[in-house]
Amino acid sequence: MDLHSPSRPKLRSAFKKGRLIAPLHTAGPVAVTPDGTRLVTCLGEDALLTDVKAGLEICRFAGDTESITSLCVTPSASHLCLFTSSLSLRIYEIPSSFTPQTKPIKPVRVIARAHDAPVHVCRSDPTSTYLASGSADGVVKVWDIQRGYVTHLFKGHGGVVSALAFNYPFDPSSVVREQKMQLITASVDTRIRIFDLSAAAARSSGGSKPEAVLEGHVSVPRGLDVSPDGKWLVSGGRDSVVLIWDISSRVSPVKKSTKGKGKEAEFSPVLHKTIPVLERVEAVGLLRPDEDLAGASSGPERLRFYTGGEKGVVKIWDAREGNVLFTLGQEHGDTNEDQEEQRQIVDAIYVPSVSTVVSVHADQNILFHSLSTQTLSRQLIGFNDEIIDATFLSPHLPLQTPAATPSPFSDTHVALATNSSLIRVYSTSCLDARLISGHSEIVLCLDHGAGGRVLASGSKDRSARLWAPVRSSVTGGERDAQGVPEWRCVAICEGHAESVGAIALSRKAFSGDATAPSASGSGTRAGDDLRFMFTGSQDRTVKMWDLSTVPLSASANDDEHDAHIVKCRSLTTHKAHDKDINSLDVAPNDRLLVSGSQDRTAKVWEIEYVTSGTGVRGELRLLGTCKGHKRGVWCVRFGRAERVLATGSGDKTVKLWNLDDFTCVKTFEGHTNSVLRIDFINAGMQMVSSASDGLVKLWNVRDETCAATMDNHEDKVWALAVSSDESTIVSGAADSVVTFWEDCTEEEQLKKETQRAELVEKEQDFANYLALHDYRNAILLALSMAHPGRLHSLFAALPSASDSPDAPSITGHAAVDEVLRTLPLIELARLLRYVRDWNANARTSTVAQRVLHAVVKLRPADDLARAFDAATAAPVLDADGTDAGAAFAPPSVEGRGATALKELIDALIPYTERHLTRMEKLLQDSYVVEHLLSEMDDGMFGELGDEDEDEEVDSYPMDVDRAIAISA
Repeated sequence: MDLHSPSRPKLRSAFKKGRLIAPLHTAGPVAVTPDGTRLVTCLGEDALLTDVKAGLEICRFAGDTESITSLCVTPSASHLCLFTSSLSLRIYEIPSSFTPQTKPIKPVRVIARAHDAPVHVCRSDPTSTYLASGSADGVVKVWDIQRGYVTHLFKGHGGVVSALAFNYPFDPSSVVREQKMQLITASVDTRIRIFDLSAAAARSSGGSKPEAVLEGHVSVPRGLDVSPDGKWLVSGGRDSVVLIWDISSRVSPVKKSTKGKGKEAEFSPVLHKTIPVLERVEAVGLLRPDEDLAGASSGPERLRFYTGGEKGVVKIWDAREGNVLFTLGQEHGDTNEDQEEQRQIVDAIYVPSVSTVVSVHADQNILFHSLSTQTLSRQLIGFNDEIIDATFLSPHLPLQTPAATPSPFSDTHVALATNSSLIRVYSTSCLDARLISGHSEIVLCLDHGAGGRVLASGSKDRSARLWAPVRSSVTGGERDAQGVPEWRCVAICEGHAESVGAIALSRKAFSGDATAPSASGSGTRAGDDLRFMFTGSQDRTVKMWDLSTVPLSASANDDEHDAHIVKCRSLTTHKAHDKDINSLDVAPNDRLLVSGSQDRTAKVWEIEYVTSGTGVRGELRLLGTCKGHKRGVWCVRFGRAERVLATGSGDKTVKLWNLDDFTCVKTFEGHTNSVLRIDFINAGMQMVSSASDGLVKLWNVRDETCAATMDNHEDKVWALAVSSDESTIVSGAADSVVTFWEDCTEEEQLKKETQRAELVEKEQDFANYLALHDYRNAILLALSMAHPGRLHSLFAALPSASDSPDAPSITGHAAVDEVLRTLPLIELARLLRYVRDWNANARTSTVAQRVLHAVVKLRPADDLARAFDAATAAPVLDADGTDAGAAFAPPSVEGRGATALKELIDALIPYTERHLTRMEKLLQDSYVVEHLLSEMDDGMFGELGDEDEDEEVDSYPMDVDRAIAISA
């Protein structure tokens, strides 16, 4: 490879984490804010608040390590109330900002034992004042949300409470009378009870007897709703019927012969209509009378409702006529029983402010259905399970645009294969998603062709399918790079005896007429039309398929579409390997095919593809085998610009092979587990790989070094895809997380250059301050730069206190004393941490003791405590960017400053005692040296007089005793 070309692209060195596709709903209840902009879901033991438009997590509500059994959002969107398996009630304040928060939201009120049995339903009243909760023991409680106490208690339900609804009818004539307040409940005893919540009714009946008991269902009622005027009640249950009740009717009491005033008419609801819906109903609700429905009239006299149940669709009904106005969603009649059970609706929520019905499905999918357009406006996938493969798509790319031409419609979507038969297609801008159904077993591999306009998939059902967007959704004025079009199957490839685990489409543009009609009669041909496709299977064979008749778009008409699904013809079949085939790739010029297998080899094949008047002919011829891996080969890729081949293996290595003699020219080592996916970027100058260790690595091909490591996964990274402009890398792992890595090389380089320039400027300022003896600014600058070495040199250069002409100075310079006396609290805490480090070394301990002595003398004790309080509130970073006080900060917030100061003192004391012992020993040794020197002097210089000898004899024992005592 010519790696020294002056025109070679600049190497990339950094990628940052961008968008995430992460689990947002695993199981449990779901709630939507009244404005329809935010969604509350259950993720494990926590509740998650999500921005519906962006699909991003806003915050999490800290749970109590138990699963959530019920939750609701108040109509004012101010509070979230949830019940857990621990029988506790937790009330949270919902943040009004859409800015993501890193810390979990803590509850403002916790009631440890709200019920004696798990709570399965709860509902807030229209005024956001009260909360009703129904438990499994048949008890319903009404709570004051602000004060947290029970206002009403209703017993007598014959089992689990299954549905709740408040009835606050608006009556303009009741200005002076008390407003009517009712709570309607349903339970597994099939009865519906109506309770009066007014104060007068509670006093007269003891607060526990229902006003009325409605009997009409023969199975569990799962949904209740009341019209705004309080006249109609709709109930739906698992007995496959919806009942319409008139709850405004009253019956006059029978007159008796006794004297006295007549009694008021008694409350007596009546069953108005029974509507069979022919499916088990899990959710039902009334629509606003003025709701604008496409193709249906509206008005105050209209009564319309929605249902959701086992068929997985939302139906809009006319209550008076008893018929279905229209259906939202698509029924799947050809699915098996398990798939049908997974797609059924478990809850449906009506959001009148945005004319939307939100359906929650058993497979953790949340769909937003627009009532005005009768279309699916948004879909959020709660849990993707294990991500197996990924590829970029460009469904909105115009047909006349070559794939290599940059376009704002390129790579607008990403397709994911998960541990499911359904393919996920996400919009990369807003994370809106759609599901593609067709395979009957798990989808194992994905690839794209025709510049991303066509999606290919291989499955365990032993078939491969090709998918194209519906023509009406990608043409004309409806083209929108943010919208997710509908995808339909346009071709099927059948013939393998085992699962299809590898797939590869032709890369080269079709050379025919770009405007000629396709052979199938549906859609048009394009400059990047399809030519052929290869599939590899567990039956150890590679098949070549003719795709010359496959269209690039699907018909919106169901009958026309089904008639034009192409049955692809196999051009050739070869037994390629001795074990399962894991990966296939086609060279950019469509001349070569490479296959990787569990037999630890990669084989290179020559492709022969000929089109003539009589038809299409294809053949494969083996050119060579790449041997050298010690484990199975998981992935193979051709170089983009050079005649090289890369393979990733279970032996933790990536190998680069020469296609001329099929020898290994380079080996890349660094992963700690099997390498699962690889791809070339940057004109073959770099490679990106993913492995079972959860890491994505960027390699420089020239020097075989790892340029960057991206870590955001906790399990095997099976999926890896690179955008056409190579600015985005998508990785998907078995932890159900998909990460978009964005190229930030230029940003990082610019940041480093800026930091380097600032550092040079600060170093020059520091030198200038020292030259001008401006110690205050020099010390502050050294502290801000986090340069303890420069700070130590500054203090060491100061004269000692005994040598200083300025007698009151402690450090040796009065200006430095003043700096230490007025040093800001945060900087003081940082300086003391440096003193702690200096004190641990005998060579730097002298300066440490001098500075510590000055700080203790010049600053009161309260300053030291407040300094560490301020430092823990605003962490001080060391030179390496880490929090210098993290080691001192305890888990609790209170008392962090005092604890950090105590830890600092505990670290100073032992070294200070050691230094003191060393100095005392040195002082003692100095006396011995002094004595020895004096004795040496007396012995060398002469005979002394008698008087001197007498004095020497008298003083000698004393000196010896002193020397012995000192040395001891």
